[in-house]
Amino acid sequence: MKHSFPHFVNETPNFSYVQLSLVDYVGRQLPLLTPFLPFSTMATEKDSSPDKLKLKTEVGLLGGVSLIAGVMVGSGIFMSPQYVLIYIGSPGASLLIWAASGLLAMLASLCYAELGTVIRESGGEYIYILHTSGNIMAFICAFTNNIVLRPTSMIAVALIFAQNALTPFYDDCQPPNGAVKCLAALGIMVLTVVNCFNVRSSITVTVLFTAMKVLALIIIMTGGVVLLIQGDTSNSLQNFFEGTKLSIRPVGIAFYQCLWSYDGWNTLNHITEEINHPEVIMSSIFSTVTIVLHKTIYINKKTSSTYL
Repeated sequence: MKHSFPHFVNETPNFSYVQLSLVDYVGRQLPLLTPFLPFSTMATEKDSSPDKLKLKTEVGLLGGVSLIAGVMVGSGIFMSPQYVLIYIGSPGASLLIWAASGLLAMLASLCYAELGTVIRESGGEYIYILHTSGNIMAFICAFTNNIVLRPTSMIAVALIFAQNALTPFYDDCQPPNGAVKCLAALGIMVLTVVNCFNVRSSITVTVLFTAMKVLALIIIMTGGVVLLIQGDTSNSLQNFFEGTKLSIRPVGIAFYQCLWSYDGWNTLNHITEEINHPEVIMSSIFSTVTIVLHKTIYINKKTSSTYL
């Protein structure tokens, strides 16, 4: 018997093996002919391809709220109120600017929540610009965020943390700049190592630090309530808008300080693929921004009353 493919045939030919080997040979050695192969063979080749890499969905509602609150409740809410009051000139105008900035942050966060439920990809602004404006604009956005914006904001927060952490150890003078910078660098490296482990460890650390910051805010608010119960009315609010500065420069700087305090409402959109359910984005953002807005206005009301 003469065969067209003798290299597939042994001394006792197995025709089923010859047929399968022939199809496998043509499919592997002549890829240009694969459209002419049987559909079953093409399906087998397609099914054998590796699955697409996906991130683990380990972030729930508590983790989402803690992540946003951990970024929003930070140096801004503790440091910015005094500067806003100094630039704008009056407690009433200061509270109005804080409220307007909070409403602006809430509207922007709701827009991002809608984008996060529609485009289920991690990356935040990069992904949204990539889908709408193309690769070049998305690359510019990612380059600017990763090289300029995020490192500078991270350095600012780390320096504020180091300054406040070392101040109790230096009663008569300011902490040395070298010690402040070293502690700030150490803090950044520790958080980097924690985030390199896995998502669960970083979420645990975020929840812990968020609870500590919220506890500090509750202590401040409790002190204000105690003073009101004791009948402390030394800080009168009769001249609430006296001394308001309405020029462009002080109003702009005041808005900048307020928006810096509310920054972080878009954090959850950078890990969209790691969230359990899409509705968690909307619930986390709305709940966190509302709570932070309420606490920020209350803290600034107390600060404004103190400076009167």
